[in-house]
Amino acid sequence: MDRNVLEGRGPKIAIECGDQQVSYQQLPQKTNQVGNALRDLDVRPEERVVVLLEDIPEFIYCFFGTIKIGAVAVPINTFLNARDYEYLLNDARARVVFVSGAILPQLRLIPRSRLRYLQKIAVVGQAYAGCLGFSELVANSSPELDAAPTSKDDVAFWLYSSGSTGFPKGCVHLHHDMVVCSELYAKGILRMNEQDRYYSVARLFFAYGLGNAGYFPLAAGATSILSPDRPTPEGIYANIERYRPTLFFSVPTNYATLLAHRRADRAEFDLSSVRHAISAGEALSAGVFERFKQRFGVEILDAFRLDRNSTNGPIQPPRSCETRVERPGNTRLRSQDRR
Repeated sequence: MDRNVLEGRGPKIAIECGDQQVSYQQLPQKTNQVGNALRDLDVRPEERVVVLLEDIPEFIYCFFGTIKIGAVAVPINTFLNARDYEYLLNDARARVVFVSGAILPQLRLIPRSRLRYLQKIAVVGQAYAGCLGFSELVANSSPELDAAPTSKDDVAFWLYSSGSTGFPKGCVHLHHDMVVCSELYAKGILRMNEQDRYYSVARLFFAYGLGNAGYFPLAAGATSILSPDRPTPEGIYANIERYRPTLFFSVPTNYATLLAHRRADRAEFDLSSVRHAISAGEALSAGVFERFKQRFGVEILDAFRLDRNSTNGPIQPPRSCETRVERPGNTRLRSQDRR
């Protein structure tokens, strides 16, 4: 974020969310305010801070504000229930959680006596007695903040697994992971640049969405388009037509759902701004690839290794990266090490 200001992109829009726009000049200031507020709450390096927020600008402020003071950001799924949140908050041993007002009722169902470590709840939106209002929390915090003296191998954030093989497990990600993934995958393979506009159906609490709509745009000096609404075909098409993204990220199941949806008047949706559609999370069928290309003139690039464990793209820097079509109708992004 700081680099984008130093390189002259201060007035450029970093985030669009509804009618809200956040410039690259404003973004580090708001992030620094969160970091200073956390220090005022006595959050120390390496302590976990849970980010239970919808896809809104405050997610970005809280995520990077936490990391900047040397603490560990822990984004968690916004579609879970009270029992899940009780487990995750205790497992992370977080003393502070940032939560959207719409999700707060789930936390209020948990007796505070069963949250062994939690001390402060900061609410983006309507707060209740016993909670901190996010706006009030950061209002008097300084927009200036020096980054903690962390190294590239220090822990930056955790992402929890789905728990399909037992209790969810926190997957640890280091500071340098975001840099490696941005340089090798975002810039090296997708050729992302500051003219791009990113729109991700995958939420920010997923590794896939966190790269797509979080740190990839910032690494490229581009614009991230965020929406707190639960994704529906109508809403996704409306956002594409309104915000005109150049890069669109989703998963195979959602691409199939989009293909099944049409306007009542049968007029076609306008995806002409999209230069690449990207898929991950499961295998993309040849049928969905061909139908999407035929209908919208956009090829879907199917990427490997976009999960909680590897973040995005290859971790070990290869000598060269290339896009390879593995079979008709299914484009796979794969790192090729030619040593």
